Formats: sequence, C-alpha cells, structure tokens
Amino acid sequence: MDSKVFVFDTTLRDGEQAPGNQLNMVEKIEIAKALELLGVDIIEAGFPISSPGDFDSVVQISKAVSNPIICGLTRAVKKDIEVAADALKYAKRPRIHTGIGTSYYHIHHKLQSTPDDILQRGIDAVTYAKSFVEDVEFYCEDAGRSDNEYLARMVEAVIKAGATVVNIPDTTGYCLPHEFGAKIKYLIDNVPNIDKAILATHCHNDLGMATANTISGIINGARQVEVTMNGVGERAGNTALEEVVMAIKSHNLGLVTGINTPRIMETSKLVQRLMKSPVQANKAIVGKNAFSHSSGIHQDGVLKMRENYEIIDPKDVGVNESSIVLTARSGRAALRHRLELLGYTLNPEELDKTYQEFLHVADVKKEVNDDDLLVLVGKEKREAKRAIKLESLQVVCGKSMIPTATVSLIINGETKTESAMGDGPVDAAYTAIKKLFSQKIRLEEFLIQGFTGGSDDFGRVSVQIESENNYFYGFGVDTDIVTASTEAFVDAISKILE
Repeated sequence: MDSKVFVFDTTLRDGEQAPGNQLNMVEKIEIAKALELLGVDIIEAGFPISSPGDFDSVVQISKAVSNPIICGLTRAVKKDIEVAADALKYAKRPRIHTGIGTSYYHIHHKLQSTPDDILQRGIDAVTYAKSFVEDVEFYCEDAGRSDNEYLARMVEAVIKAGATVVNIPDTTGYCLPHEFGAKIKYLIDNVPNIDKAILATHCHNDLGMATANTISGIINGARQVEVTMNGVGERAGNTALEEVVMAIKSHNLGLVTGINTPRIMETSKLVQRLMKSPVQANKAIVGKNAFSHSSGIHQDGVLKMRENYEIIDPKDVGVNESSIVLTARSGRAALRHRLELLGYTLNPEELDKTYQEFLHVADVKKEVNDDDLLVLVGKEKREAKRAIKLESLQVVCGKSMIPTATVSLIINGETKTESAMGDGPVDAAYTAIKKLFSQKIRLEEFLIQGFTGGSDDFGRVSVQIESENNYFYGFGVDTDIVTASTEAFVDAISKILE
C-alpha cells in the first residue's frame, strides 16, 4: 500500500465555520498562501453555494495558489454542484467535494428518507459532479455512526460512479480509536473496488479523540487526512494538522506526508492571529508550553540530553529551542544555564547565594525572566562589596495605624537592630536605620521604577543621600518595594563607610 498520506486542509471551510473565526478575503488568501508553503496537498476553500462570500473565496483562492488541489464543498444537490463547478473555474487542479448523510439519524431524521434513496442520491451526485471535474470526492456524513455494511455499499457505489476519494467522517466525534480504525479496515476488506479510490478520514474532537481516530484510520488504510491548523472548527474542533503530521513523523509507521514541518509554528501563529483564536498554552506541538520546562528534574534532564523529555526536536516545527522557564521548581542547573547564556559564570558559592535570592523572587513572581536575573546577579555582586548588609526588615502599617519598622543591619560583621515610627513604612525604616549611625544623614532624592509594569514586578529604587556635605547614591531592587527602598538606603550609607 502507498506510504504517502495526503493532507487535506479545511481551515478555510470547516475551521472558518466556528463562531468567531470568520475571515475577510485578504486574510483567507494570506492563509491559503501559507498553507501552500506549508505543503498541504488539498485546500478546501469554501462552500460556494452557502454565501456570495464563500463563492468568492473559492474563486480568489483558486487564482492565488498554484500547487494544492482547490476543493469546493457541496451537498448532493445539482444546484450546489453547478455553483461549485463555476467557483472552481480558475483552479489549476479543481475538486468537487459532495456527499450525503449515511447514518440512521441522518437518513431517517435529518433527510427523512430511506437507505436506498440515499444510495441513489449519492450515485447521482458523483455522476453529475464528474461531468464538471475529473477529481470528485464523496463524503458519507456521520459515517462514524453509520452501519458498516450499508457504508460499504455506499462506498462501492460512489467509486463505481467515479469518486476518486471517499471521505469517512466521524462527524460528531463519537468513535473510539479502535472502532474508527476497524471501520476503515472493514471498508478496505469489503469494498471490491476500494483500490480505485483513496479513503479519507475527517474526525471531529467532541470527545478529544480526533487525532487518535485519524491515526487509527491511516494505520488501517486511509490515505488522506482532513485536518485544520490548530484544530480549529465547529464545536470542539477538527483534527489538528500539526498533531497528525508530527505523530506520523515521530513514529515508524511507514508513512510520510509532504508537509514542510519547520513552517508549522509560523502557520499556526498566523491562523491564531487572523482568526483571533489563540490556542491554549498546553496545546500539543504549537502551544506556548509545548517545548517549555519548569520542573527542576525535567530541566536538568533536558539540559543533559534533549531526548530525555522531548520526543520532537523544536526546530522540526519551527521553534528555535526548548524554553527553560525559571520558577520556584527550577534547580541550580537551570539557573546556571540561563546565567551562562546571559554571559555570567558564577563559582559554586556565588551560584548558591544567587540561587537563594532567586527562590525568594520566584516565590513572589512565579516566573523569573532575564531582566530579573540580571538584577539578581548585579545585586549579589554589589552586596559582596558592602560594608553594611540588610539582615532583616519588619514593617507594620495600615489604615488607622502608625507605620512602624524594625531593621537589623550587619555592620562590619556585627548585627545591630533598631525600631522607629514614621509617616509611612519607608520613612519608618529610614528613621530606624538613621538611629544606628552617628553621622547626620539626609535623603535628597528618591525614585521608584518598575521593569515591566506588572503587579509582581521588580521595584527598582534609586536614592541620593547627603552626609557632611558629601553626596552618595544607592540602588535597591526587590519585588517588595519597601525592601527595595531599604536596600537602596543601606547601599548609599555603606558608601559613607567605604
């Protein structure tokens, strides 16, 4: 059996049907061109009879791209087929995708018909579509819940009528993977003319099994997968292109696609942006966290050998490198790695001290970025030179309370503690510190800055003090602004003693 799996992308048809995913013509063409560069084999460009916009989509996309087959969807209705054929007149490689429901629910309740009548309508639709284009795909809507014996009769009949591809959709996302795979195998084994056409899968994700069902389908003989970028689509979505393609690439199934996988992330982001439909952080392959590691054990393993915790090379999907996200669960190995990338090599003692500071910041901020690390390294180097170090700070303040601060400083190796009240917590801390020194110290300037503006941001405080007609500058950083202010004041005073 042929090893090539054809990728049929329906982002611009089934994906765009989802509420909120609507695109204008310029956006549709931009996505179509991106899909062409990605290497999809077929682009389903729209449902021409459904609206003038969809008709025009098929026309304009047919003009804009050259390599993929351009497909237009229809019902098993003559007028639908005529309109689709008209919309596809500019396509270099046109395909009409027609079909009808084949499950008990669809035959008896949706279409209010009989199995024999539906069989004939399917044959007639393919025959009529074949009079316009050579390439005709037939879909057996709700095949996932259709009786296999009847489904086999339908597949045999439409292939005999000229269908080149027969689509077996799990329209409601109902099937379990072993059931869907068995359905494909049943058709392969029981349709006499199955070798005259390609079987396609079109799975929905209502129970979260679209990708699993699709893979089960191709393992059992299907050779076309109908997918959308990021899994966009009605209800819970369609099968995600990136998941199926990378599952095929990651496993030795004897199957290949023509997808240029390093373009996956770029295409995913384009669809997210234009459809205003961001994927969740933990989405497989294209989610923000798909190649991110925050656990210390995982980070250490990935740094030693990527394959310890990654089955896909990030570069294979267009991601430059794995992301080592620094959190309170990160270990020294991850911190050292990130600092080295920033140009800092610390000895074991320096690393240990910086790591303790890092854990304090990580507990407050949850995630520590490069700017934070630069602050920490700078803080560690400054503190190593100080004659005075802040040992502890306790502040009590609030509405209807007089702010009070207790400060402990290590001055030339000796710990000294003092308390004081003030107009605010910073003033109270500064007053307590002044009590520990004989020199007159006056605050001249006080400036607070944030790095990124978030409520958990580092506060950067710069101060200028005056003592005996001499001026000294101090600098402090911390996620707690009172601590940062106190550190800045201590930094300035320490320079008096140097």
